[in-house]
Amino acid sequence: MIRLTLLLTGAAALQRRWPALMGCGLAACALALLILADLVDGVTVVATHVFGWILVLSGVLGVLGMLSPQLRANRMVLARAVGLLVLGLLIVDIPWNNNIANSLLFGLAFLIDGTLRIAGAWILRFQRWQAAILSGAAELGLAVLAMTNWPVTYQQTVPFSVALLLALNGATLARMALALRGIPPDGSILSIRGFGPADWYERIDHARVAELEDELAEATMVVRVWTPTGSAEIATRRPVLDRYVAAVDKNGKISSGHAVLDFTPHLYISHYPVEDNERPAASFLRQLRATRENDVPGHFQPSYQHEVDTWFPADAHISFHRFNAARLLTHAAHYQSDTTYNFTRRNCSVAVAVALDAALEGMGGSGPLWRRVPALLFNPDLWVAAALRHRAETLTWTPMLVYDYARALRRVVEPPPMHWPDRLRAAWRGWRESRRREGTRT
Repeated sequence: MIRLTLLLTGAAALQRRWPALMGCGLAACALALLILADLVDGVTVVATHVFGWILVLSGVLGVLGMLSPQLRANRMVLARAVGLLVLGLLIVDIPWNNNIANSLLFGLAFLIDGTLRIAGAWILRFQRWQAAILSGAAELGLAVLAMTNWPVTYQQTVPFSVALLLALNGATLARMALALRGIPPDGSILSIRGFGPADWYERIDHARVAELEDELAEATMVVRVWTPTGSAEIATRRPVLDRYVAAVDKNGKISSGHAVLDFTPHLYISHYPVEDNERPAASFLRQLRATRENDVPGHFQPSYQHEVDTWFPADAHISFHRFNAARLLTHAAHYQSDTTYNFTRRNCSVAVAVALDAALEGMGGSGPLWRRVPALLFNPDLWVAAALRHRAETLTWTPMLVYDYARALRRVVEPPPMHWPDRLRAAWRGWRESRRREGTRT
C-alpha cells in the first residue's frame, strides 16, 4: 500500500521531502522498540488499539473497493479485506475482549502468508528465492509463537506482532527515503530496490524522461487482455484457477491468456516466445520456475492488428487518458532491448504490469503533497490495486491479475464520475441481479 502510494505520488514530488519520510520511518521503528520494551505505561495499549483501527479502516477500504461490479469475481482480495476487518475489530475488543482469539487469528494470518510465500518461492524459484523461503519460515515461526502461550503470552501476542510490523515497515520507509535522496532529479522511483523483484525493474535503473512532442499528451494507452477462458475451449471450469492462473482445455493443454499494452502508433508491448509451444498440464509446475533454464528466445509483436489477424481480438480492454507518455516510452526502450521470455519471470503480463507502473508514476492526483498522499491512502481503489500487486509479487503476474490491477489503477488516476453512494447502490443491484440469474439457472 505504501509503495504504491509512493509510486503514484512520484519521485519528483517526494525527493525534496525525503527527510520527512525518513522521520516517519525512524519514528515507526522507535515506537516498535517502545512497545517491545513497554517503557511507558499505556503505550502498548494505545499503540495496539491504533493499529487495530488502522486494520479496520484497511478492511473497510478493501470491501468498498470491491463493490465495483467489475471486480466482484476477485475473491482473493475480498477475503483479504474481510480478514483485516475482523482482525482489527477483535484487536480493539469488538465485539468482545479475547486475547486467545486475537492470538490465534494473528497466528493464522502469519501461517497463511508464510505458507504462500514458501510455496511460491519453491515452485517459481525467482531471483533470491532462498531469501523468500527464509522470510516465510520466519512467518511460520511467528505463527507458532502466536498460537502458543510461550515464550510470548496470549496477552502479549498482539503488541509483539504490532511492534514487528511497525519495525519492518519503518525500516522499509527509511531505506526508501535514503534511496530517494540519491536518485537523479529526473530518475524513476522504480529504480529503488523494493518495488518488486529486482529483475522486474533491473533495466530502468538509468531511465530518464524523454523529450517528446506535446501531441503525445492527447494519446490513449490501452491495456488489452485475452482471458484464459476466452482463449481456450474449456471442458471443466475452475473459477479462481481459470481466472488468475491458467485454464486447461479439453485436450489437457494449458491456456494462460495474454496481455498487451497498446500505445498506438508510438508503442506496442506484446511479449511472446518465438516458438509458441503448447504446454502440457503434466509438466506445468516445472515450467513455472523462473530459473534461467526456462528462458527461451522471445520477441515483441508489431501491432494489435497483427495479433487480431493472426489470432483473434482481445476480450477485455482498459483505456487510460492520463499517464506519463515520456516515462512509458523511456522504460519500454530499456525493457524491450532484452527479448528473453520466461513463462513466470518475463512473461507478457510482467511486461505490461511494469510498463503500467512506469506510465502511471506521479499520476496519483495533484496539489500539495500533504493533501495528495492522504487522498491516495484513503482511496479504496488503491487498496485493491495494492492487494493485487502484493499477490503478484508473491507469485507472478497473470493476464487477469493485470486486468484487475489496471481497472483499479484507472479508477485511482481517472476517478469515475459516480460517487460512492451511487457505487454502493449499483453494487447492490448487481449483486441482486447475479443472485437472480443463479436462481434461474438452478
